[in-house]
Amino acid sequence: MSAPSTPLVGMGCSDGKRLVIRRVGTSPSELLNIVPQYEGSPESLSINDEEEENDSGSRGSWDNKLQFILACVGCSVGLGSLWRFPYLAYTSGGGSFLVPYYLIRLICGIPLLYMELAIGQFTRRGPIGTFSKLCPLFKGAGVASVLVAFFMSTYYNMIIAYAIFYFFSAFRSKLPWEDCSNRWNTKLCWPTHHANMSKPAQSESPAEEFFIGKLLKQSHGIEELGNVRWELAACLLFAWIIVYFALWKSVRSSGRVLYFTATLPFILVLAFLGRSLTLEGAEAGLDFLFKPSWHLLKDSKVWIYAAAQNFNSIGIAYGGVITFASYNTEKNKILPDTLLISAINDIACIIIAVFAFATIGHISTEHQTSIDKAISDSPGLVFIIYSTAMSKMPFSSFWAVLFFFMLLCLGLNTQFAIVEVVVTSIQDGFPNWIKKKVLCHELLVFAVCGVSFILGFPLVTQGGIFFFQLIDHYAVCNSSVYIAFFEVIAVSWFYGAGRLATNIERMSGEKTNMYFKFCWVFGAPALIFFVWLFGILDYSGLSLDNGYHFPRWANVVGWCITAVCLLCIPIILVYVTMLAEGKNFFKKLCNAIKPRIEDMPPPVKETEIKEMKTLMKPIIRVKSNSLDHIVIK
Repeated sequence: MSAPSTPLVGMGCSDGKRLVIRRVGTSPSELLNIVPQYEGSPESLSINDEEEENDSGSRGSWDNKLQFILACVGCSVGLGSLWRFPYLAYTSGGGSFLVPYYLIRLICGIPLLYMELAIGQFTRRGPIGTFSKLCPLFKGAGVASVLVAFFMSTYYNMIIAYAIFYFFSAFRSKLPWEDCSNRWNTKLCWPTHHANMSKPAQSESPAEEFFIGKLLKQSHGIEELGNVRWELAACLLFAWIIVYFALWKSVRSSGRVLYFTATLPFILVLAFLGRSLTLEGAEAGLDFLFKPSWHLLKDSKVWIYAAAQNFNSIGIAYGGVITFASYNTEKNKILPDTLLISAINDIACIIIAVFAFATIGHISTEHQTSIDKAISDSPGLVFIIYSTAMSKMPFSSFWAVLFFFMLLCLGLNTQFAIVEVVVTSIQDGFPNWIKKKVLCHELLVFAVCGVSFILGFPLVTQGGIFFFQLIDHYAVCNSSVYIAFFEVIAVSWFYGAGRLATNIERMSGEKTNMYFKFCWVFGAPALIFFVWLFGILDYSGLSLDNGYHFPRWANVVGWCITAVCLLCIPIILVYVTMLAEGKNFFKKLCNAIKPRIEDMPPPVKETEIKEMKTLMKPIIRVKSNSLDHIVIK
């Protein structure tokens, strides 16, 4: 068969059924950056990216744009806002927390959200696959984020278990945390309906005693593990069953669940907000929230918590954003998603904070104490606050059932994101092993949920709340700051901020603002490094405001958890460098830095497509009895 007289050189092979002809352009136009794939008639010629088609065929995707937005909003306006934000704000001094929080939001939060949405959509991989493609040297940052997500999955579901416990406890005519007449109440309980009892010197609210005495049966410290709370264990198991059946079909099932779980909470929060503002003492709580104590900004804990809350609430540094964006289409607009997710998160945080601190102000007025000593600064703070607010409303049982059902929905939104990060990363990192050993997606999800449930079992003991705080502080607050630093360095300095901006423009047609480029290259790394260094210099061990100090061995265990998350960064860095091609260390290092993914090609012009069709016509006329069709590559 002779080659047709066209400006092409054909190279091909045949298996008797299929002839593959590869073109080598010789004309001046060269049809730059076009790698066409053709099957069928010339009229149906189309330009496609073969690798993208393969990915799309094997990877799930959102049914529509709304599912993606609801997933991100559900993750950000989930436990990150309703539970974690009031808890960290109260622990950090209220208004003193908002100053570093919004400073970090502007310089790090929004720019890094934009960056992670972009790299997830560009690579169509989870966090491990993304960094192995963009900068193999820092693949460990992706692994670290997945490990943090895994640790989070073990204890975040505990919050859902608490919500389930409260939900079923609310199904009675009188809420069990309304007064002090229950068997778990102590002499410190106040207010009480018994007129002959005077107010104790160090009083506790009925809601606080329900959480500590009934739900937890809390021990005096992490040294006293105590007995297993089998009621909580059953609630935790039930929570994992819900998570499993929501995720067993990947985003196709969890996306549909989000229609319900991400919308109902907004309606209920506004109703509860109106009631909390009418409570006596609400103004004192709002003053504490919006009037910062400037001297507290010298405390490194405030800055670390503010940074961790920024990253946690919108999914940065633990892979949630990258994973969600990897299921988007290539042409999806990234900047509107970034601004919308960030704005909804900020509005939700303020509404929830006003609701929470208005209620805290009421509790402090009722107990005649200062705001910062009204309740203990434990992870159960939100349950104490919200259950108190519910007991003040008419038809309190009805509202309590609705509220804790809402909290359950919000918690599930966050947990869906966390577990999805782990599952997706395992699939992307070990695809062949998964196909051989696990067989199907459902078994992989079952394995992840089962292991997380077993590792989270110590949290249902009487001392479990202290383990909860230990893991939260060292696995999330500490680790997320370090991971965010290495992520932004890997993308903006090694892969290149300008290169990423070009990819964004060719994907979605958006030109990246200089503000984002400046934050990627200078602003975010500098601010994160400042928080990192400040935390090391001011470190004094984990303690609670009620005077409890974690023992030295517990802090050592906490740093071991941090090390498990972070040591994979330098270990994988050395490993990738040693395996890279090159005769010496410098050449190996240079090859380890090189991206393993091609840049997005520039948009194809209509004239180039027409010219390609013209060039194809002579080849299409080739006929052979042994050939079924011709593919042009």
